[in-house]
Amino acid sequence: MIQATEIYYIVFGIVTFLGGIIGYAKVKSTPSLVIGLVFGITLVGAGILLLCGQTNAVKIGLILGLLGTAGLSGLFIPKVMMNRAAPHVIAMAVLSGIGLVLTLIAFAGK
Repeated sequence: MIQATEIYYIVFGIVTFLGGIIGYAKVKSTPSLVIGLVFGITLVGAGILLLCGQTNAVKIGLILGLLGTAGLSGLFIPKVMMNRAAPHVIAMAVLSGIGLVLTLIAFAGK
């Protein structure tokens, strides 16, 4: 399960990173830029640590991944629950939820 999680972190991190840049470019949203860059880098870093395969790196990668996916879930899922969600918000809520589940499964298997 670690292999699926590492790929997911890297892809989701790139999507988050690019989403923040696009959000800034379209509507000059500084929070989108900051959130996209911080969480994107965090998730890509987590994926890279998982790729290393060393026990300590994997543990740190999973912790970073948990922080990243939980943080994004905490930002986007409540907006969806309050019915104030644009399509990109719904997509981020779903993707962060999937990432959170993958992380918890990877922790359980470790």
